Amino acid sequence: MFDDAIAAIATPLGEGGLAVLRLSGANAFAIADKCFQPVGKSSSKPSAAPTHTIQFGKIVRDEKVIDEVLLAVLRAPRTFTREDTVEISCHGGILPAKLVLDTLLANGARIAEPGEFTKRAFLNGRIDLAQAEAVADVIHSRTELALAAANEQLAGKLSQRINQLRDDLMLTLAHVEAYIDFPEEDIAEETKEKLLERLDNGIAFMDELLRTANEGQILRRGIRAAIVGRPNAGKSSLLNQLLGRDRAIVSPIAGTTRDTIEETANIRGLPVIFIDTAGLREARDEIEVEGIRRSRESLASAEFILHVLDASEPLTDADKNYLNEFADKKRILVFNKTDLPKKLELPALVTGHPSIVTVSSLSGQGIEALKDAIKNLVWSGAIKAEMLQVAINSRHQDALNRARAAARLATDALREDVTLELIAFDLRSAANAVGEIVGKTTTEDLLDSIFSAFCIGK
Repeated sequence: MFDDAIAAIATPLGEGGLAVLRLSGANAFAIADKCFQPVGKSSSKPSAAPTHTIQFGKIVRDEKVIDEVLLAVLRAPRTFTREDTVEISCHGGILPAKLVLDTLLANGARIAEPGEFTKRAFLNGRIDLAQAEAVADVIHSRTELALAAANEQLAGKLSQRINQLRDDLMLTLAHVEAYIDFPEEDIAEETKEKLLERLDNGIAFMDELLRTANEGQILRRGIRAAIVGRPNAGKSSLLNQLLGRDRAIVSPIAGTTRDTIEETANIRGLPVIFIDTAGLREARDEIEVEGIRRSRESLASAEFILHVLDASEPLTDADKNYLNEFADKKRILVFNKTDLPKKLELPALVTGHPSIVTVSSLSGQGIEALKDAIKNLVWSGAIKAEMLQVAINSRHQDALNRARAAARLATDALREDVTLELIAFDLRSAANAVGEIVGKTTTEDLLDSIFSAFCIGK
């Protein structure tokens, strides 16, 4: 428990029907009492109200009514932070919410730092570190699959398996340390085999988790796909079809797109960030030079490309240059304008056997097949529910790589009868690295790094 109370607006700033403010910590009810004036016989001051009830009244400052509100009273420990908590629903809009927040601050609360409510939930034992990260993943989810994966982690599915892995490592460490305390006794061959079997199982499980890292990162941050091709091949029309709305300007005039356009689409449950690039050609003015430079940057950072070719025209020298230039990149060749007579033939110079999909950006024909091709390119196999339960992020991946390396050293050393103190050191390193995932071993710097990425009010 902390000795101060924090407050913040928990809903996005702007005009809306409601805004919600959160107040949590020591003296939360005393602070709310100073600001809240009950209205009606059934409403009470926060300090006198039963837990998990809603009170109707007004927020008052210097005898002036700020707003008419509903105030929820939530008593510890049955709250998100495990602290006394008040949540105030006032009228939406920047000014009402700001004035209510200013009133709370004037009566003893302090403004919450980014992610501080979730950080307190972790430090007070309400959730572990992996679950805390899942809170942010839920907020930032852009597809149903991403949301499902975040909810599985928030429910503790990953944490349960990580805790079991750590318990197994700690049990093995306890056995080794017991033999260190009694140096006159050697580890029995049968006991050694059991310890090695447990370590091998742990390493196999870490390998299983590490294989989900790529999928986990795709679900959390999306995957970047650059749409490239010569001017007027239909790149902007294709983007609009994939998004299901008119986002980019479409014109028969070549060079309409002068800058990169980025938009996220839900492709078979996966968040794909499409980047419509300026047509790659010899620039005719300074603006087009800058647009093409940005297109090159987008190409460098994209995980794969959609190379759009005009199927109604013969292959040009520019098309051949781009086919060669992007030969080493993950790509799908998109034959566009198939509603017109076909004149395009691919030469033998196309290497790497890229996927080829025919579409009409005008009618939408072939777009569903293109979505299937994109999904198959970035995610191998079916998307299974059990995979979503343990899809790890980059921090988990780093910790597991360190844990696996230490566990492998311990396994090899145990097989070769190396000094037990060295084996114990490696096992302790492995257990500590695994513990970092759920926060059983952590540092203030790590916590600051994780929670600083949260929004204020969460």
